[in-house]
Amino acid sequence: MSTGSRHREWRSDMSRVSMGPNTAIRTQSDQGRGMESERHHQGGAPTGAPANDRSSRSTASLAPRLAPWIAAATPILIIGDAMLDVSVFGSVDRISPEAPVPVIRQENTVESGGGAANVALNIAAMGGAAHLITCVAADPEGERLIRLLRQAGVSLDTVATPGRPTTVKTRFLARHNQLLRLDREVTTPITPACEDQIIAALQARMDGYRLVVISDYGKGLVTDRVIEATVALAARAGLRVIVDPKRRNLEDYRGASFIKPNRRELEAATGRPANDDRQVEVAASSLAATTGAIVLVTRSEDGMSLVRPDGSAIHMPTHAHEIVDVTGAGDAAIAAFSLAVAEGRPVEEAMAFANIAAGVSVIKPGTTTVSAAEIEHERAVFAGLLPVPKGSRVSAETALLLRAQWRRQQLSVGFTNGCFDLFHPGHVALLRETARQCDRLIVGLNSDASVRRLKGETRPVQDEEARAEILGAIGHVDLVVVFDEDTPRDLIARLEPDLLTKGADYRIEDIVGGDIVRQAGGRVRTIDLVPGHSSTRLINKR
Repeated sequence: MSTGSRHREWRSDMSRVSMGPNTAIRTQSDQGRGMESERHHQGGAPTGAPANDRSSRSTASLAPRLAPWIAAATPILIIGDAMLDVSVFGSVDRISPEAPVPVIRQENTVESGGGAANVALNIAAMGGAAHLITCVAADPEGERLIRLLRQAGVSLDTVATPGRPTTVKTRFLARHNQLLRLDREVTTPITPACEDQIIAALQARMDGYRLVVISDYGKGLVTDRVIEATVALAARAGLRVIVDPKRRNLEDYRGASFIKPNRRELEAATGRPANDDRQVEVAASSLAATTGAIVLVTRSEDGMSLVRPDGSAIHMPTHAHEIVDVTGAGDAAIAAFSLAVAEGRPVEEAMAFANIAAGVSVIKPGTTTVSAAEIEHERAVFAGLLPVPKGSRVSAETALLLRAQWRRQQLSVGFTNGCFDLFHPGHVALLRETARQCDRLIVGLNSDASVRRLKGETRPVQDEEARAEILGAIGHVDLVVVFDEDTPRDLIARLEPDLLTKGADYRIEDIVGGDIVRQAGGRVRTIDLVPGHSSTRLINKR
């Protein structure tokens, strides 16, 4: 089964705009195919239910008029539960003889900020100026978390919490599939003394910030008193408050400007189902009416909904290209939404950018951030302003975004790789034949360090910049991605190309990443060599 069939993808019919009963419209994407769109209301109201009389738009329909993403160091104040996220990546190829559990061979460990720390890190990565007020224990994990935040440009006020450790979430992943999560945490409310320090830090920081985010992960920092003080201080300073909630009773956040529950939290708080657009509108309207807040509901594979206190609603289908890992997607969404609101963008546009950020986040394994460049790239893609010429050298992240776009366009993507040191006719033949069998060709290029490890200190003859430029100039190549590992296995696992090729000096079963491509429904092929041509032979002739 292919990735496209395993995961919910962005579909062309999702770009239709619901303008009212029986209204037919033509969208930009439909005009290109000469098709007429009918009214589309994702999830659909029950038969006989009244349609919402406000526009229900997709990110794609908004993209042509979204202004470029330029955060311009907009200052955002974040308060909430910070934690250290540890991702242990490895491979699984056997079951333990001691118990029926997989044995993970550890390959890499990555530490990142989680919870409110991840919100702050995302705001910084997206171009904002983030200041985090949080509790961190005086332990090694707390020290590493503070170091991560400061290195990313996040400023901090930290309150020590005697007797309770820094919250740590450790995830074990094999080929980006999460196998186990181990939590170390204490979730009892912080002491009154800690509350005093948190509130004092808030009071001292209100001037100079444009918006306040409460990131409540239920770990004890966001108490009733802290909520009340935050809302009151923000109101006095004329600042809006956005809440990412964790409580069952969402009315506790009354006075906030925006509340962002997920579907499950909305159902628990209101006692109403939220399975389709109409049900979400009813449940969120009741919450908006009791809190006075605009409610932004994240609905996983069903996208997002925004409901105002007057009952008007906007629904956007998911922007996710494919789902690798949902960890931290909500943090990315609230970071983008907060920055857009703080910059004075209309709430509908802020929602579109939140949708874009969440969609980029879920294609990455583990807890990671979404950059300003990634958001702007996606906006440009949907606006038809793709800023990547054919043959460009791009990052793996950009290649992943473009690969997803090509998948939506039903274009097949091929992949081949190598050192390509001293370009020769054999290389040309490999690229030409691979390109002939696919619509788009991505070439993985070993970095200089990778080539040295594989071929010795005298190689490469040409540095990676020169090799990438030569590859990009070959008309058959659409993208060049430099990788630093000895093999492109991780890159292939992320891209899941439809076609993987190598020279015929390889056996099919020995081609790195071939198992990944075949498992995803793709093809693995060998390409006939051009006799007498190799980089090594050219070098030995000198």
